[in-house]
Amino acid sequence: MPLYEHVLIARQDLSNTQAEGLIEHFSTVLADNGGKVVESEYWGVRALAYKINKNRKGHYAFLRSDAPSAAVQEMERLARLHDDVMRVLTIKVDEHQAGPSIQMQKRDERDRGDRGDRGDRRGGDRGERNDRGDRGDRGERRERDDRN
Repeated sequence: MPLYEHVLIARQDLSNTQAEGLIEHFSTVLADNGGKVVESEYWGVRALAYKINKNRKGHYAFLRSDAPSAAVQEMERLARLHDDVMRVLTIKVDEHQAGPSIQMQKRDERDRGDRGDRGDRRGGDRGERNDRGDRGDRGERRERDDRN
């Protein structure tokens, strides 16, 4: 059977349990039509790039499935009819990537507090202070002003 990846965006005013209930609902729709969900992830509430139905945020969910195209079409049809689902994206893939998705990997990095190799913010690797030495001597300026 073909392999698919689905991203669902649900309304922001749902609770987390209701959003995760949508994942279960659409997983059972795929299972009832001869497919199976290999993995599902709840990404949480995230900001949208633009307003959708007057919403600025949405609950994101990610599903990896192994299902016939008829099951995927039925799942998409029901998702588009569902009042809580704002958008659905389905992509056919050659193979599923092992491990968590890129979004979950980014979340893990944020949770660990990994800030990368930023160095010290007060001068960094240069080891010098920013004392505005490029302005020159201000004494000359005062002498010019006194002459005028």
